[in-house]
Amino acid sequence: MFKTRLLSSIVLVILMVAAILAGNTFFAVFFLTISIVGMMELYRIFGLHRCVLGFVGYGLAIAYDAAVFFGSDFTADIILIGGLMAVMTIYVSLFPKYNSSQVMVSYFGFVYVAVMLSFVFRLRMMQDGFYLIWLVFICSWINDTCAYCVGMLMGKHKMTPKLSPKKTIEGAVGGVLGTAAVGAVYGHFLMQGRAGLAHPEMACATACAVAAVLSIIGDLAASAVKRNHDVKDYGNLIPGHGGILDRFDSVIFTAPVIFWAVKILSKL
Repeated sequence: MFKTRLLSSIVLVILMVAAILAGNTFFAVFFLTISIVGMMELYRIFGLHRCVLGFVGYGLAIAYDAAVFFGSDFTADIILIGGLMAVMTIYVSLFPKYNSSQVMVSYFGFVYVAVMLSFVFRLRMMQDGFYLIWLVFICSWINDTCAYCVGMLMGKHKMTPKLSPKKTIEGAVGGVLGTAAVGAVYGHFLMQGRAGLAHPEMACATACAVAAVLSIIGDLAASAVKRNHDVKDYGNLIPGHGGILDRFDSVIFTAPVIFWAVKILSKL
C-alpha cells in the first residue's frame, strides 16, 4: 500500500508541476476538471451524480470558473446567487421527487468543491502567481507529511478519536510548525521582491501556518461526511489515495486562505 501511495503521489506531483508550467489557461481547465470529478464523487454518495440536480451543479461550476477566469466578479456573484435560485426552482417544480437534503447537497457541492478550488487558479493568475501557487501545496502536503511523522514519533493525545483515531494533537502541532518553517524558507529563497510582500519570510510562514490549521479542518470535514455515510473513500481514481476529494480535501480549505492571506499581507 505504501509503495502504491508513494507512486501515486509522485505522479500527482508531476502532473501538478506540468499543469502549473503549462500556463493559466491550461491550469484553470485542469482544476475545473478536478472540481467536476470531485463534485461527482460527492454527489454519488447522495445519489445525485446522474440526475438533474447534479447536472445543474456541474453547470454552475463551469459557469463560475469561466467567470472567475475572465475576471468578471459581478458575473461570478450572479452565478452564486442564481445557482441557489436554480436548485430551489427545481426543488419546487419537481416536488416531491427530491428532498430538501438533496437540494442542499447539490448547491453545497458546487460551493464546497468548485468555488473553493477556484482559488487555486485565482492564485495562479495573480502577480507572481507561479511562485504563490506552491504555497497551497506546501500547506496541504507538507502539513500532512510533518503531521504524520511527528504523530508517529511523539503522538500520544488523540485529537478526534471518533472521527480520525490516528490523528494526534502532537501530530497536528508538528504539522503546523513544520509547514510554517518550510513556508519561511520558501519565502526567503523564492519570494524576495515578489507579490508585493515586504517581509516574505514572515508573510509566507504566517500564511502557511494559518492555512495548515484550516487544512486539518478540511481533512476532518471530508472524513466526517464519509463516516456519516459509511464510505471508505470518495472514489478510486488515485490508487492508494482514493478519489479526488480524498487527496484534495485539505487543498479545498487551504487555497482560499493562502489567496486572502497574500492579499492582506501584501498591503502591510
